[in-house]
Amino acid sequence: MPREQLDFVLDDRRQVYSRHGGVTLPADLGYGLAAYLPNTPFADQPYRVVAKFPCDGKEQLLTLYLSQVAKGRDGIKDLIELMRIAQKRYGELYDCTPGT
Repeated sequence: MPREQLDFVLDDRRQVYSRHGGVTLPADLGYGLAAYLPNTPFADQPYRVVAKFPCDGKEQLLTLYLSQVAKGRDGIKDLIELMRIAQKRYGELYDCTPGT
């Protein structure tokens, strides 16, 4: 996907997630947010996280959606950790180093 398209998708999600109290991801995960969007058209999968990150100089975009988290868990914190795992796995699958 061209960089302009990545930026457009990320900016669109950033606006929606920010309106619903989205949390900025740690810098080591790139640029993105995690949010809980229960009363939106996304209510079937309200836990959402998106990140644009470099992997060997190429920008990548990962988005994860969850329909629920276990009772008593911090959904946002879990989304951030799942993004960390997803980026690591992406690097393994595509032979690149996330964050570089």
